[in-house]
Amino acid sequence: MARRLPLAPSALLLLLLACLLVAHGEPNRGAPRLTPIDLDLYHSSAHLMEEIKGLVHRHPDKLLMNNIRSGNRGYRAELAVVTYCRNIKEIKDNSKFRILLSFGQHGRELITSEVALRILSILTEEQFLPNVDSVSLNSFLDKLIIKVVPMENVNGRRLVEAGDLCERRNGRGVDLNRNWSVDWGKKEKDYDPYEENPGTGPFSEPESQIMRKLATSFNPHIWVNVHSGMEALFMPYDHKNTTPLGLPSTRMTLLLKELNVLHCQNRCMIGSGGGSVGYLAHGTATDYMYDIARVPMAFTFEIYGDGAASPKDCFKMFNPTDVSTYNRVLSDWSAAFFTIFKNGPRYVDEIHMRDSRPSSWESIDEYLDGYLMDRSSRYGKKVEVLDFGMQEIRTYFRLFLLSFVLLMFMFCSRISKSKFSRPVVPSMPG
Repeated sequence: MARRLPLAPSALLLLLLACLLVAHGEPNRGAPRLTPIDLDLYHSSAHLMEEIKGLVHRHPDKLLMNNIRSGNRGYRAELAVVTYCRNIKEIKDNSKFRILLSFGQHGRELITSEVALRILSILTEEQFLPNVDSVSLNSFLDKLIIKVVPMENVNGRRLVEAGDLCERRNGRGVDLNRNWSVDWGKKEKDYDPYEENPGTGPFSEPESQIMRKLATSFNPHIWVNVHSGMEALFMPYDHKNTTPLGLPSTRMTLLLKELNVLHCQNRCMIGSGGGSVGYLAHGTATDYMYDIARVPMAFTFEIYGDGAASPKDCFKMFNPTDVSTYNRVLSDWSAAFFTIFKNGPRYVDEIHMRDSRPSSWESIDEYLDGYLMDRSSRYGKKVEVLDFGMQEIRTYFRLFLLSFVLLMFMFCSRISKSKFSRPVVPSMPG
């Protein structure tokens, strides 16, 4: 038997390196492959906004864009708002039907902003819906004013583009869809701060402040907040397992069923967000729009989701990754919005909600939250001090109002009593 030859030093070193590589790779053998952003399909945030600016520049007769800025405690945000009116000179016509659409509230949901761009392209007739002639389209667009926020969470989107593909929060770690005042701050048993951090108070974030002011000034008839992660058509409520009572709920359900048949091939889940999705969400934009801003029809749309993707593979889970699916999502959902543009006014007219529901007044709590947050940003007070003292300020404010009302009542009662108890002096004979 031949004797085994000893390994040369160089061969021994190569063998040791190979063993180390195999050993190192063993634990990662089953690790999921993370899908990167496909820049052949998706615009970067900067490129997408440049495309929208180009549309506005080429169609000044139909589009107007405003950039709204806000900030506090060293954090700043800027939102672009694009307004469509078929004749831009009629942009302040209060008789027109008003629709407010928000996309990209969560940074990782890139596909939603792509839909926003497609809708604006169709509105300006640079792209077209199949089987829809321009005369028919313009007949109902004449009656509308549409405001589009293409990318509500710009700072969060930039974090995603920098490599944090699972980031949904804004630039300082707050979930913008938990930062509104309806049932704000309540945490479920499965609460995950990375996913659902509501912030230090209602409207603590500049992005939410901008959106609230936009909704208040525009006073829309329909609100749609567009997300991805599944396929669903949600109506209020998110924070409880119920839908609104009466005719409003019926008409919203009928519109969603129509959209499901025409554009979602009956795949979409329909109902309240809280009752359908499997968990309750507190402090959402849609619940605020319906309950506080009194928008007659308020919806959350989930336009795509890959349920088979690994929870760590966020780009694949929330965004289509092949050309055919990407194009189908853009085509189906842009068409769905034009169905809303066409039929939404009819459904809202049937509700007559603005006559039957109380006017939209902000609560004392909400006013104080906004006021104190503004003061904190102006004078640099610490948020902890605000949170500690806010409850006492509310209490004293209520006591002051109650005392004022009681004092006024007593004052008026005394005047009335003195007036009627004054002795009557007989008139002197002439």
